[in-house]
Amino acid sequence: QVQLVESGGGSVQAGGSLRLSCAVSGDRYSTYCMGWFRQDAGKEREGVAAIGRDGYTSYTDFVRGRFTISFDNAENTLYLQMNTLKPEDSATYYCAADSLCPYYSMLDVRRYDYWGQGTQVSVSS
Repeated sequence: QVQLVESGGGSVQAGGSLRLSCAVSGDRYSTYCMGWFRQDAGKEREGVAAIGRDGYTSYTDFVRGRFTISFDNAENTLYLQMNTLKPEDSATYYCAADSLCPYYSMLDVRRYDYWGQGTQVSVSS
């Protein structure tokens, strides 16, 4: 049974930083690929960043250079360090996991079987 529990969301001003955490439980096979996704009201959920247990990472263009995804094996926790936040980064952020991690589709929402409940991020201008 895979469980994903996000934390770390909040409200910040533009230019600020937040670090999201996702506590991952479940077997390593089912959580080989992990990612962060976000969804704003009235919009589709979109991929932000993803990482495989082999360390390979993928970022969407609008966060590359500002966000960093990482996974702590000892703590079994997925992180998303978000710097230089912009108002358009405001959304509910979800972590997700799946057993497969094809590099060409790591940010595809449809690929992931397991999802957390989400954590809200609000960036004011």
